[in-house]
Amino acid sequence: MISNVVILGSTGSIGVNTLDVMRMHPERYRAFALTASTNVKVLFEQCQTFQPQFAVMADPASASELQQRCASAGLKVQVLSGAKAIADIAAHPDAQVVMAAIVGAAGLAPCMEAARTGKRLLLANKEALVVGGQLFMQAVREGGATLLPIDSEHSAVFQSLPDDPSTWHAMVDKIILTASGGPFRTRAPETLNTVTPQQACAHPNWVMGRKISVDSATMMNKALEVIEARYLFGMEPDQIDVVIHPQSVIHSMVQFVDNSVVAQLGTPDMRGPIAYGLSWPQRIRSGAAALDFTQMAALTFEPFSSNDHMRRYPGLQLAWQVLKGPEGSPAVLNAANEVAVDAFLNERIRFDEIHAVNLETLDQVRFERPDSLEALIALDQQSRAVAQAVVQRLRG
Repeated sequence: MISNVVILGSTGSIGVNTLDVMRMHPERYRAFALTASTNVKVLFEQCQTFQPQFAVMADPASASELQQRCASAGLKVQVLSGAKAIADIAAHPDAQVVMAAIVGAAGLAPCMEAARTGKRLLLANKEALVVGGQLFMQAVREGGATLLPIDSEHSAVFQSLPDDPSTWHAMVDKIILTASGGPFRTRAPETLNTVTPQQACAHPNWVMGRKISVDSATMMNKALEVIEARYLFGMEPDQIDVVIHPQSVIHSMVQFVDNSVVAQLGTPDMRGPIAYGLSWPQRIRSGAAALDFTQMAALTFEPFSSNDHMRRYPGLQLAWQVLKGPEGSPAVLNAANEVAVDAFLNERIRFDEIHAVNLETLDQVRFERPDSLEALIALDQQSRAVAQAVVQRLRG
């Protein structure tokens, strides 16, 4: 039976790669709905190629332009607009699979709707777990959703764990997330104040969007992944380690109580974890290149705890700080970081000031434990306002 797939964020790198994998398996998957924020050009091209039933744009003006283009081309695509329409399409009764690839906290509401309505939810939006935490996992359980991680690190951990989650607590000693170290792994920490947005977005191994590329350069992406792993796999914060692995061949590892280690390896190509999420518990062709062990360079590892790395990546330590803080603290960190990265990309603050914005926002925001999606959204907005004020002050 063909599965109807909703791709939240189809014009980004994850969305494009998902469609590429689906293109290889037309007998298994159909693009039921595609969503984007403002990229009319790419979404229109995708509508021409994949003929979805729905196309949804967060921006109403962009949706109007897309509607005109689709009508002129004779495409029978129903165009919708707005955040509510995106959340509604994620819960559509005719959709079986939802790829959640909207960047940032904006992806939380549609992820919650997909979880509540029992979809196979392929989670590439780590912020849904970072911001949503236990509330999001509760929605997954109560809705009977199948939650499959798409981040290469979390997919690797999932592939390395036993099939029965009830055994994880007794069998697993710790999870080891690997990190490439980004473009500044060997750069002198004292020179990071002169980094440009172009330099920060030049990742040595992965092709990603600008926001996540900056997060990789600061290793805030790894901080968010530590938080995500805590909720995905039910581990305590101290059971999650990070090791720098520049080659990005080992995507992550699980160390068991007998000290044996199971690792997942592959080329740095997101089509691998996407194909696994689409087909689990089976496997399908992904289009990713196979590893050639005879041609592989040495695999090396570096401790995050070295003095230089601690100075290069101070934000990574905030993961364990917020996980041990009041519930809702990860949402504050995520909001601050989104504001700080946007300010850096628009050259309003320096690269090394991203951490300062995050740290000061965590220190200033006061809140009660969020107990609903509305409370999480309010906390996110409060945190963004504080972070914006910090950015404004840093600008002088």
